[in-house]
Amino acid sequence: MRGTRTVVLALAGLWLMPPLPGGAEGPEVVVYSARHYGQEAAYDAFTKKTGVQVKIFNGNTGELFERLKAEGDKTPADILLTVDAGNLWNAARAGLLSRVDSPELQANIPARLRDPEGRWFGLTVRARTIVYNTRKVRPAELSTYEALGDPRWKGRLCLRTSSYIYNQSLLATMIKRHGEAKTEEIVRGWVANQPSLINGDAKILEAIAAGQCDVGLVNHYYLARLLAKDPTFPVAIFWANQHTTGTHVNVSGAGVTAHARHRAQAIKFLESLSSAEAQQMFADLSYEYPANLQATVSSLVERWGRFKQDDVNVASAGEFQAAATKLADRVGYK
Repeated sequence: MRGTRTVVLALAGLWLMPPLPGGAEGPEVVVYSARHYGQEAAYDAFTKKTGVQVKIFNGNTGELFERLKAEGDKTPADILLTVDAGNLWNAARAGLLSRVDSPELQANIPARLRDPEGRWFGLTVRARTIVYNTRKVRPAELSTYEALGDPRWKGRLCLRTSSYIYNQSLLATMIKRHGEAKTEEIVRGWVANQPSLINGDAKILEAIAAGQCDVGLVNHYYLARLLAKDPTFPVAIFWANQHTTGTHVNVSGAGVTAHARHRAQAIKFLESLSSAEAQQMFADLSYEYPANLQATVSSLVERWGRFKQDDVNVASAGEFQAAATKLADRVGYK
């Protein structure tokens, strides 16, 4: 365990809250986290700077939502941290998050990467884009998400299932951008190409490298992790829709809970995580893009160059999530 950060454990529904060193009491912030990598250094830096201890309870998004609902105003949680704007939107809609009016957060996080009503803020950016086998595909053959419905990719495409939140958010954002009719046409093209459905972005990349398929859609940092271990891994990234709408992006992010006991500390915690210093730690450790434009990307990701991002507000991932799910069902995208 680094610094003074501690982990909150749950056993048989009981909370085991480790005391501060030496048994002393002091300021703290309790985080319910569905993000389990790449943030430790930023937490420790916050504690070192402020003296506020960060206590963490880890779980998946569904578990944490249900716990917050069940606990109500008795919850110990001050912060909900999770992945995907669709999940953050759902949490806000369920009344689990509260509005935060912070000039610092508004300055650090672009408007399109945060809730228009101030209930959650994106902290890291992940692009969901095209990847391809460098031995079997030329970049000139690639262009857009729409073009993956071209018959040339029949039997050569790998996708995650439509039930996975990242793909639901991709489709939801496309609905916001293009409307349902156009998005349905795009997805019908993918389905017509009989894609291999694989449960996991890393597994998609491995399937492409092994020749099981030639192209796919993944979050960019999965490829960065594999290339960090093996620079010869035969898969490369292609930024989709650079001459049209831009590449789809999503976020991991956080908000202050509706019944936060330590609200002032929680807001300071969010502000700290949005700073260029903390954002740089995220980028260096997780290979994600920082939401704060004052921070830079990791050296590995920097090699891929800059790209045009879709500028639709990421809140659309939640706003059109139900429509995206129904669309996938209609076209047979399982």
